[in-house]
Amino acid sequence: MAEKKSKGHVFVGMSGGVDSSVSAALLQKAGYEVVGVFMKVWQPDFLPCTWREERLDAMRVAAHLGIPLLTWDFEKEYKEGVADYMIAEYKAGRTPNPDVMCNREVKFGAFFRRAMKEGADFVATGHYAQVKLDKKSSEYLMLRGVDDAKDQSYFLWTLGQGQLSKTFFPIGGYKKPQVHVLAKKFALPV
Repeated sequence: MAEKKSKGHVFVGMSGGVDSSVSAALLQKAGYEVVGVFMKVWQPDFLPCTWREERLDAMRVAAHLGIPLLTWDFEKEYKEGVADYMIAEYKAGRTPNPDVMCNREVKFGAFFRRAMKEGADFVATGHYAQVKLDKKSSEYLMLRGVDDAKDQSYFLWTLGQGQLSKTFFPIGGYKKPQVHVLAKKFALPV
């Protein structure tokens, strides 16, 4: 039997949760070679440390899908680009948006750059958003996810054309209950 040709390598940010897990399964089913990446980020000492359990969840999903799972440490990038920013904004009397900064500095900053350096053709996350190529302008557009209650496009406004052209949001076209149905269909351990 002839081997199916891959559509490319996609590095998927995997937290072990249902959204990123279904994203990885959808991409694998669509014919991409999927590599899971667990991103370890900084946590303050006064909060319970949960990254080990989350990583185990991601490992279970990766094993179930038969894909590799890498663990990349972005503690420094998170501390400097998200936590320190948040503190500085509060000190200046402004309300920070740490989710925007996490996406800019970590997921579509450090993770995106490293994935491309390591041979990824694309990256993907479990965000509820969509990317579409506008054929008239030849520009990639950030669109809302179809689930109004879960839409995360407003956290991703800092992404530029270079990032959007190489990014997938596989669950952006689904509502959250549909994502849960897909998780059951793929028998994901989430």
